[in-house]
Amino acid sequence: MNTPPIALNPPRKRPALGTVAELLKPITWFPPMWAFACGVVASGQDIGAHWGLLLLGLVLTGPLVCASSQAVNDWFDRHVDAINEPHRPIPSGRMPGRWGLGIAVGWTLLSLLWATLMGPWGFAACGLAIALSWAYSAPPLRLKKNGWWGNAACGLSYEGLAWLTGTAVMLGGAWPGPHSLALALLYSVGAHGIMTLNDFKAIEGDLRMGIASLPAQLGAKGAARVACWLMVMAQLAVVMLLAFWQLPWHATAVLVLTLAQWPLMVKFLQHPVERALHVSAFGVPMFVTGMMVSAWGLRQLQPLQQLLEAT
Repeated sequence: MNTPPIALNPPRKRPALGTVAELLKPITWFPPMWAFACGVVASGQDIGAHWGLLLLGLVLTGPLVCASSQAVNDWFDRHVDAINEPHRPIPSGRMPGRWGLGIAVGWTLLSLLWATLMGPWGFAACGLAIALSWAYSAPPLRLKKNGWWGNAACGLSYEGLAWLTGTAVMLGGAWPGPHSLALALLYSVGAHGIMTLNDFKAIEGDLRMGIASLPAQLGAKGAARVACWLMVMAQLAVVMLLAFWQLPWHATAVLVLTLAQWPLMVKFLQHPVERALHVSAFGVPMFVTGMMVSAWGLRQLQPLQQLLEAT
């Protein structure tokens, strides 16, 4: 008589904690946390006197808002990931049922609750960032279906809004001012190019699933040219603004960092699919270093601005 085999490893009803951590992707938390820190520095305020706000903001931008966006993206990308990266938690089955969606919703609500501690500007920026993350991944908008819109949403959320949140929170909820706004927007434009670097690994799945990432739309070499152009032009615009604001040493430092990225980009333009990860690993750190240099430049402008306002 035939008997059914004994199930030695019954399917999980809930994911392991390690799988949840993998879904939330801690490695992706650095960019918005760094941008928030840049905004804190650019505010010109005494960081030591506001360390509590700094800690709250770093937790908000990284482990909460960014992590929730990663969960949202993985849930709505599960069919594409089954082609491109079947080892990920949801397509591999290690994140069973609708746990991925539940974590995405729960982390979103937790982020909004945490943002209430950051004042009106901090809450507003958090709300906009979360709205963009859902619009990026979820239907009906699903901005990521078009690389131009999707990468713009990510760049603004990861860099611009995080920077402005850091500045506004340190200023007690006041408007960050035109200098921080200008640099935050420019670095968001540059981040559009950085987001494109992440799309080269998924060209096959994007084409099969009808996702018009820039590599899928323009071809690998066309998308590489756009990514490099956006990154370089944004940084050169920052250089010109810093020079105009009478910050020559900071402008020079950002220019040197920009030029140092060019050899990496030349090889990337020749072999975009093979060299995209190389630019991400070695070129992007120089890009974000320039962000902090720019923030310290704005910090030097604050005493002058306060003097002019007083007179």
